[in-house]
Amino acid sequence: MLAALAQPRRLEAFRELVRAGPGGLAAGALAARLATPPSTLSTHLRMLETAGLVRSRRAGRHIFYAVSFEATRAFFSFLLEDCCGGRPEICAHLRPACPQTEAAA
Repeated sequence: MLAALAQPRRLEAFRELVRAGPGGLAAGALAARLATPPSTLSTHLRMLETAGLVRSRRAGRHIFYAVSFEATRAFFSFLLEDCCGGRPEICAHLRPACPQTEAAA
């Protein structure tokens, strides 16, 4: 997952999909937002999907991509647990950085 997000264009696509929410975006709309050729974006989206960060669904002639929020949440939780050495209170100040987390708390 880290390798998938390490490439700037993939990170940009991931961030745009996070902003789009659970419904995601059609591949063409995402390509237009990122000013990226569809074939190039397709390669990046495939890497994000292989990493488990993004999922796709077909609707007619369009393919929609959306962030897998469950997998992303598990990934971030793993990173925080690992970096905090099993002491979550060390990383507690990081939790409010996400507005959705604040609303859920």
